[in-house]
Amino acid sequence: MPQDRANSIDAALRGRALRVIPGGLWGHLNAANLPEGYPQFFQAAEGCRLRDADGREFVDLMCAWGPMVVGYRHPAVEEAARRQAEQGDAMNGPAPVLVELAETLVDMIPHADWCLFEKNGTDATTACVTIARAGTGRRKVLVARGSYHGAAPWCTPSLAGVTAEDRAHILHFDYNDAASLHAAAEEAKGDLAAVIVTAFRHDMGRDLELPDSAFARAARAICDAAGAALVLDDVRAGFRLHLGGSWETIGVRPDLAAYSKAIANGHALSAVTGNDAFRDAATRIYTTGSFWCAAVPMAAAVATLAELRRVDGPAQMRAMGDRLRAGLDALAARHGVGIRQSGPPQMPLLLFAEDHDGRLGQAFCAAALRAGAYFHPRHNMFLSCAHGPADIDAALQAADAGFAAVARMG
Repeated sequence: MPQDRANSIDAALRGRALRVIPGGLWGHLNAANLPEGYPQFFQAAEGCRLRDADGREFVDLMCAWGPMVVGYRHPAVEEAARRQAEQGDAMNGPAPVLVELAETLVDMIPHADWCLFEKNGTDATTACVTIARAGTGRRKVLVARGSYHGAAPWCTPSLAGVTAEDRAHILHFDYNDAASLHAAAEEAKGDLAAVIVTAFRHDMGRDLELPDSAFARAARAICDAAGAALVLDDVRAGFRLHLGGSWETIGVRPDLAAYSKAIANGHALSAVTGNDAFRDAATRIYTTGSFWCAAVPMAAAVATLAELRRVDGPAQMRAMGDRLRAGLDALAARHGVGIRQSGPPQMPLLLFAEDHDGRLGQAFCAAALRAGAYFHPRHNMFLSCAHGPADIDAALQAADAGFAAVARMG
């Protein structure tokens, strides 16, 4: 850590946290995995701006890793949450807003005949798999190699504490490879419960891939032929690419889908949507949580979805993503730096050519952060409805400093 950060508030908080929290922080939010100078602790956020514990402000291109979709502290969302909090949040049962939110989702999402609510993405993907197994009476689930579906033993990327039995009925295929999907389905023949797919291929540290329509149709056909569930893990991309579900963009509808991140603009909530073929199975499984029917996040979700509809959120985010992508291309060319940009414009990824050890991405992000923009060197980023032209231009100004730092590395 540079000397000017060694005595920072952030550094002091990290030291305190390390004494009482294993590793200082768990999971993907641990800033130890980010370039030098990145903060671990934040004190405030508004719109698309983030302020760390030491008062530095950034244009945020991670959006709280996805949940912030209409802007931090969005007035309509926070007012809806405040009004519900005055009435009650976690109670002996749900508030009426649960029914309103369920009706909203069933109205918005073409494949959805019903929905269930949970708290985070792992809850939702795990419920989808459980419902698929209950509905089919089968065990095997096909999962793309490298895809992230959460942190439960059946899907976590870490094998620490995971037993072979936890993965006994998981079979793998390659995303966007219909032949490998058919091979995995053949291996599961007679015991196929589900195929689970992410909205697009968003494995960390590699170029993103949008779903190939032939691959998506193959997944749908395999599930139809086997009587299995096609599960769309829309936790990361849901409501950014299409308000009806991300695979509406390619005309393939799942039987079950998992949502979280953007559903309530930062309030803790996730959802499972499904069609009538799996309604009975969703009724028979036992899945619950003491906070899953909390009313405040549901009120926030109703307001968030209304705002996304009002402004056509996916189109607005796409326009700003296109502006960012074009600007990054122009800056890279000016500095003579080779880059690759991939993924949907609303969820961009920037990688550097010949950056096998990640040093160039680290240097770019560290310099851009010092200049006032929070990029990520390996993970897809996120745009929000709060990002306007001036914000994108400010991020590009910071990116100019990042590219200059990379160019100096030769």
